[in-house]
Amino acid sequence: MQEKIIALIEELLKVPAGTITIDTRIEDVEEWDSLMHVMIIGELEERLGVVISLDDAIELTGVRELLEKAGCL
Repeated sequence: MQEKIIALIEELLKVPAGTITIDTRIEDVEEWDSLMHVMIIGELEERLGVVISLDDAIELTGVRELLEKAGCL
């Protein structure tokens, strides 16, 4: 599931495969702005059934934390 989530994030951000890793921080990816953040959270739920609460989504700082909230770590 981790790989699917990372691949989805890369697809939505339109960055090359391998750009996003478990250690990627949101602030380090220019394409990952607040609008994209909302889109990523929505697409995770719609496409993969991964539900992250609004409170948790707001506090996310990186991929590792996103995966933890998604129950993948």
